Amino acid sequence: MADPWFDPTRWAWLPGTALGVIGGLWGSLAGLYAGRARGWVVGSMWVWFIGSVLLLLAGVVALGQGQPYGVWYGLGLPGLLGTIMGGVFLAVLAPAFREAERQAEERRMQARDLG
Repeated sequence: MADPWFDPTRWAWLPGTALGVIGGLWGSLAGLYAGRARGWVVGSMWVWFIGSVLLLLAGVVALGQGQPYGVWYGLGLPGLLGTIMGGVFLAVLAPAFREAERQAEERRMQARDLG
């Protein structure tokens, strides 16, 4: 067994907690800015998705190197969940954000025409 990358009894919770907090914050901001900042919403989701893929890859590498359970599981599980959720968002919800932005722009143009 290789030397652990970090102490799993102290730090294994950190990647999953950080990913969850960032995801919750992202969700609230995405809901707040839906229809107004599609570039930010979709762009930040790509960053979250890529970070999740990197966590998943780190977990797979840790497993392959014989790291303790707390190391590879602490990296791999949040990476797997974030990759799945990010992929679903990018495939399903990103078009909905595009539509919301289109509708908001249409309402702005109609309001400008009335005023």
